Amino acid sequence: MAIKLTKNEEKVQKDRLKQYQRYLPTLQLKKQQLQMVIMQTRAELEQKEAERGQMIGDLDDWVAVFAENSIFDEDKKLDNLVQPDTVISKKENIAGVTVPKFVELTFKEISYDIDDYPLWVDTALIKLREIARLDALVSTLSKQEELLEKELRSTSQRVNLFEKVKIPEAKENIRIIGVYLGDQQTAAVVRGKISKKKLVEVGQ
Repeated sequence: MAIKLTKNEEKVQKDRLKQYQRYLPTLQLKKQQLQMVIMQTRAELEQKEAERGQMIGDLDDWVAVFAENSIFDEDKKLDNLVQPDTVISKKENIAGVTVPKFVELTFKEISYDIDDYPLWVDTALIKLREIARLDALVSTLSKQEELLEKELRSTSQRVNLFEKVKIPEAKENIRIIGVYLGDQQTAAVVRGKISKKKLVEVGQ
């Protein structure tokens, strides 16, 4: 882009450079915060996924017992007794990004006659609810990670733009204008000396 080789343009470029250099550390700090929060979110996500896997693994002890599920009537299947209702979450601001934070998973109130089921069903339902809650938590953490990574990409692009384009560009423009104005000043001094010399010669 062509620039005007003037004092005014030099001031504009210097003001821009100050603005970029003032804004860049804020962007770099935000980038670091986002990277740190993403690492924490990933670690929590991995932990919850591991917990979920462990719970499902623990249910293997029940597999043989769960096989009894097939003997229940269709309207008395275990699946019908655990029905998630609402994922309750709240909005949270992390490093300038609004993300959902898991609060609780509610279940539909389903009553059943304990005489229709074996004793282990109560314990099994508790386990299934815990797994459903972890599913909802993992889903919310995944959404958090997705939103934070999107903001990190955007912030990284801005940091690169300032570091690799805007700041070097402004510095180069200031240098070019400075050289030009310096040359103009030197030329003016030379012209002044020549004029003075001519005036002296004329006066003799």
